[in-house]
Amino acid sequence: MGTFARSIALLVFVLAAAVSPSFAQDDGGFRFRTDPEVKQVRPKKPVKIKLKRLGSGDYTWELKGDDPGEILRVDKELRKVLQGSEEK
Repeated sequence: MGTFARSIALLVFVLAAAVSPSFAQDDGGFRFRTDPEVKQVRPKKPVKIKLKRLGSGDYTWELKGDDPGEILRVDKELRKVLQGSEEK
């Protein structure tokens, strides 16, 4: 019975220390703050390309992405590259 009483006393002591205001005081060490510039940064998603070759040897493709400017840039590059391969 003595071991049970000691474990209860230890548990009460640990809980009292955890709830004690001396342990809960903020000493000015770590503070959480948000930076508005960091909140607005979103990772760039790549443009997804689905390329198909037709029976006649021509190519068609579908482009999917979030940024219309990036989609147009990729389309322009694909046209340039695929037109160069047709001339060979």
